[in-house]
This record gives sequence, C-alpha cells and structure tokens, in this order.
Amino acid sequence: MIDRLERGNRAVILHPVFSGTGPEALDEFQELARSAGVDVMTMITAPRDKPDARYFVGAGKIDELAEAVETHGADLVLCSRPLSPVQERNIEKRCKCRVLDRTTLILDIFSQRARSHEGKLQVELAQLRHLSTRLIRGWTHLERQKGGIGLRGPGETQLETDRRLIGQRIGHLRARLDKVARQRAQGRRRRQRGEALTVALVGYTNAGKSTLFNTLTESGVDARDMQFATLDPTIRRLADAQGDVLMADTVGFVAELPHELIAAFRATLQEAREADLLLHVIDASDPFHAERREEVIDVLASIEADTLPVIEVFNKIDLAGEEPRRVPPGDETPERVFVSALSGAGLDTLHEAMDRHLAGQRVRRWIHLEGKDARLRAQLFELGAVSEEVITEDGAWELHVDLPLAAAERLARQGGHDGRLAREQLLA
Repeated sequence: MIDRLERGNRAVILHPVFSGTGPEALDEFQELARSAGVDVMTMITAPRDKPDARYFVGAGKIDELAEAVETHGADLVLCSRPLSPVQERNIEKRCKCRVLDRTTLILDIFSQRARSHEGKLQVELAQLRHLSTRLIRGWTHLERQKGGIGLRGPGETQLETDRRLIGQRIGHLRARLDKVARQRAQGRRRRQRGEALTVALVGYTNAGKSTLFNTLTESGVDARDMQFATLDPTIRRLADAQGDVLMADTVGFVAELPHELIAAFRATLQEAREADLLLHVIDASDPFHAERREEVIDVLASIEADTLPVIEVFNKIDLAGEEPRRVPPGDETPERVFVSALSGAGLDTLHEAMDRHLAGQRVRRWIHLEGKDARLRAQLFELGAVSEEVITEDGAWELHVDLPLAAAERLARQGGHDGRLAREQLLA
C-alpha cells in the first residue's frame, strides 16, 4: 500500500560532516546500523558548511550516492543526520530506494527490541508522532480530490485522511499509556510503602549497564554487546545490600536521542527520576566517554533527574587497562568508582560506596523502649526494622533498628505519645 520499495538489509551510509564533527559520530552510526541488522555495503562522506534544502548534501554527492546504490544493489540509504520529509523524499526519488535518517533508524531499532506491552505501546506512539510529520503522498490506494466532471473525490484528501487516522491512533495510545503510567506509579507507591530504597542504572547505550545489573542482582537480563539490547525496564532486588534495596535497569541513552522517544518513554524514565540513588555507568574503554557522559547528563536534566545523588561507575576497566579504585567527589564531579562488571573487579568498592550513599537514607541505631511503648515496638517489628533485641533486667527493651529515613519520619508524624517517642528515639 505504501508507494515505496520493499525494505531489505543491504545499505549505503550517507554521512554529512560539519565543522566540529568527530569520527566518533560515524562509528556510533555504524553501530546503530549493526544493531538494526543492516549489512553496510559502503559509506559516503559529504563535507558541508550547512544543510542543502533539497537533498541535505550537494547534488554531486547525491549522484555519487545513487551510483553507489546501483553498483552495490543496495536496498537502503541510511543518513546519519535527521532529514526533513522533503529531503527524505527527494533522495528516495533520486536513488530509487528506501531512505532512513538517524531518527527513523533509532525508532526501528526500538521497535525490534520492545518486548513488554508498555514498550510496544511507547515505540508505536513514537513512530506515529514521527510519521505524522512526513506524510508526503505516501499512499496511492486512496481516491484524491480532482477537478472536472466525474473526477471529484469523496471530499477529503489522502493527507487529511491519514492525519485523522494517525491522530485517532495517537490519542488511543496516549490513553493506554496513561493507564500503564498509573499502574507503574501504584507499583512505586507499594515499593515505597514497603520501605525499599531504589537504585537506578542510567548511562549511554552499550556502556555495560545490563551486565552490571546482572552481576549486582544475580539476574539474567539480556546483556549482548549491542546498542539498545535492553529496552524494557527491569527491577530486581539488590544482592548483598544492607537493608531492602531494589535496582532498576533503564533504557540506554544515545546522542541526539529523538524527542519522540524521550516523550514516549517518560513513564519508563520515571523510575530513574524517583530513585534514591543513580548509578551513572560509563564505558571507561570508550575514547569518547567524556562526550557520552555529557549526553546522559543532558537527558537526565530533561526528565528532571539531574539533582539526584549520583555515583559515576566507570565500567570495562579490563578493556581500558585501568585498576579498580574509588575517586572521592570533587567540586564539579560526583564520587567515581572504577569496576569491571564482567570480571567483578572493584564491585566490593562499589557496594561500599552505595551503602554509604544509602546510609543517609536510613536510620540505624539502638533505642530504648519500656512497657508503655509496646505499640511503637510492634510497629517496628511489623516494618521488619528490628535487627536485634535485648530484654533488660527491669523488663524494658533495647532494640537495634534499621529502617529507611522516610519510614522513621512517618512514625514520628504520629500523634500523641508514639509520635513523640519516635521523634526522640529515631530522629534525635
């Protein structure tokens, strides 16, 4: 039904190069193509001062691109820059094959990776938002308005029909995602009532987040050496943690992440926004890790998660030739821990760093309760906050408690004797 050629997996990459564009941009785009299952036949670079309105690159480069497509029998042209609908359509006409820009390629990868119901809804919404901006005579089966006797259409142009149908579907998807977001919020509230602290893994795609997640939680999340191997968020209990701590593995970030995806995955990224601690995983073996770090910080700022406490975890030190170590926080940088999630080097130091950060979110101390304080004692046992109890000679209780600060504050807000006692014993 679409007036375009069938999709294949043999592609020619078109890489416009502007002043300040480093070689890492092409390397990353090649990795994106590999993640999408594309067989790259050749690459054409095109130095530019500014984009051309018609083709993004010059007419000479488009001729070279069309010749390369014909020579290699390519089914696709992949452009490493976002294209306007008109530019995309013009290149398609000239090269006589399907054209995918950077945004469309990332959306395609996400559509392949989505496994959960929520993930599929989010990807479809992002794709439809992107498609709604480039409806340029994509359909040929609908009757068009024409002038003259016997040539008038049904009163609605094909583009109007497409926009209306896409708008209706977007509205339907938003309603379903709002319901999913409410369910996810209920799950977060249940975890908060259960007094579990949450640590969220964030970072650039393919930095090793899922491998680190598997090691710390003793799980089996997909951890292939591939961009966006993990798309759907996963929450597991943190092994060997002091207290009840949950860890959330979130979707990886990438340079110029499409705004459609950031908007669609806002509910998923909420797990990072409401965490008690963020582990920003950085690939220490990546020569451009400083630029990747800034990209992640920008995305965290866009979802209002840039004020949360952070530990920067420099992963893959076995590939970088680094030694496991801890670097205290500085004026401009948070605490840093150098580890290898694959070999386990430095993970003990990481556990210690997490415990120190989370300790400020917990109350750990001995308290003294007498017989008249039995209700508070029962509440502490109900929360699972009592790690040790000693009964004194006069029948009083000495309790060693370990509970989240939020739970202690809630007990202290109680009225009467119990609230006053909780404030004196737990928060003094």
